[in-house]
Amino acid sequence: MSQGDDGFDPMSDEAREIGERAATDPDDFLSLLPHFYRGEVSQMNAAQDRIDRTTDWAIALMGAILSVVFSSPDMPAYLLLVGLVALCTFLAFEVRRYRFYDLWRSRVRLMQEDIFANAFDPLGPEHDDWRVEMSDDLRHPTFKVSVLEALSRRIRRVYGLLLTVVGIAWVCKVTLFTPEADWQEAAELPGISGPVIAGALALFFAGVVVLAYWPADRRAKGEIHGVRPGEWKDEDDDDEELE
Repeated sequence: MSQGDDGFDPMSDEAREIGERAATDPDDFLSLLPHFYRGEVSQMNAAQDRIDRTTDWAIALMGAILSVVFSSPDMPAYLLLVGLVALCTFLAFEVRRYRFYDLWRSRVRLMQEDIFANAFDPLGPEHDDWRVEMSDDLRHPTFKVSVLEALSRRIRRVYGLLLTVVGIAWVCKVTLFTPEADWQEAAELPGISGPVIAGALALFFAGVVVLAYWPADRRAKGEIHGVRPGEWKDEDDDDEELE
């Protein structure tokens, strides 16, 4: 069995049990913890950056399509439908990226709740078996949110507004910005009448609203949505600072 220059054998029983020793020795565990925490935060930040880049591309695409469609009265309204399809594609990418982001965030939040919060104010850990939960998740990583929940969150946070802007732009294009033609003619596609297209869009946006506000328990960990804002200072201190 090969060994290093210092005689350390990485395949020895002693080396194999290094993790177990760190778990039972508080000093070893506390030395290991900051490195693990920084690594998880780095993974979380990288996942957040991927989400932001997808959103940036979606906004840029929407802006480009709106600029082209409204640059001339001759531009067809169906280009906005192409934009809707493209936005839905970006949304599908972002849903998957959000689920990975929530995986890393759930680990970070677990450590913040059960270690760092307790270090600042020792009230006891939020979860008595948090180490077991973390260990199980490291051995068998799993998504913490479903596709449906991730889809709902991204629609409520970003894509609901983007899709609404494109939908309103389509209505304006086939009515206000195409005065020489009836809206039904401006909205139609080859083989599909304008009212059918309008009805399909109405059903689409109704589905978007349902997905955004579907009534179910949320499992995303560490979300601040819907939580009342906290206070760091007394109101008197805030008034003095404003003066």
